Amino acid sequence: MRLGPYTLDNNLLLAPMAGVTDKPFRQLCRMYGAGLAVSEMVASDPALWNTKKSQLRLNHYEEESPRAVQIVGADPQAMANAARHNAELGAQIIDINMGCPAKKVCNVFSGSALMQNEMLVTKILESVVDAVTIPVTLKLRTGWNKENKNAVKIARIAEDSGIQMLTVHGRTRACGFKGDAEYQTIKQVKDQVSIPVIANGDITTPEKATDVLDATGADGIMLGRAALGNPWIFNEITHFQKTGVRLSRPTVDEIQQVILQHLTGLYELYGEHTGVRVARKHVGWYSKHLESGEILRSRVNKTESVERQLLVINNYFNAINNGEALAA
Repeated sequence: MRLGPYTLDNNLLLAPMAGVTDKPFRQLCRMYGAGLAVSEMVASDPALWNTKKSQLRLNHYEEESPRAVQIVGADPQAMANAARHNAELGAQIIDINMGCPAKKVCNVFSGSALMQNEMLVTKILESVVDAVTIPVTLKLRTGWNKENKNAVKIARIAEDSGIQMLTVHGRTRACGFKGDAEYQTIKQVKDQVSIPVIANGDITTPEKATDVLDATGADGIMLGRAALGNPWIFNEITHFQKTGVRLSRPTVDEIQQVILQHLTGLYELYGEHTGVRVARKHVGWYSKHLESGEILRSRVNKTESVERQLLVINNYFNAINNGEALAA
């Protein structure tokens, strides 16, 4: 799949998720088959660019091309400046956030709240596209609420504004993440524009990925929550698309090595104090796929140092491999 000058390895994308899709996780998902991994959203307010959190989000050192950065905001000029700033820092694709349903984002009229104001949407899209020479993409929802589904209209605005790819989440802003995603609106968007359309929402298995692509005619799919503690899902989908057969799940030893690799990246990025704490939630997600995973999760959540955290993880896997009973 092509996006501007870039040819993606496949049509499977990792969704931007605040507090999750940092560089270690993006790199891991790319290694396990994601064709593109989009960064956590970066605020368009320049007063926030020099915070430690923003600096970490802007870290793309040694990251595989193409590097995609998502920006969020409601002011056209500020969004244009943010796009230009991130391009100067090494972003090769700019993604505009009009899909986040979080109250703290929507309360400042950013994210999916923007879908209520199509005139402002037009100004933001045109301003960002004009500000940079790299591809600009857009992530949106089906509408503000079930009575106001305007994704098709915004998709047409986006194409006319020079947006090069759309990702549509199959829920409205009012739905948040409740209920089931619907794909009819995504199909309608795909039928109305000529730029690539990516389907997003509730895609949790290789079979579901195939069904959604068939139902929508989308050019690709974007996975978010399904990749948590499960980065190999991208390879599983690719294998299923090629063979119609499920790829074998990773062995316990392979999962151990992935966790250790992931945590090492977190420690290097955040340092010990924050890295250990960020690692806890990721181990919690991995644990959902493991035997007696709740015991691993409980023990890791009590750790305060890298040394202790790694010891707890290795002891858990040694016990599993040796068939030993694990006490809570």
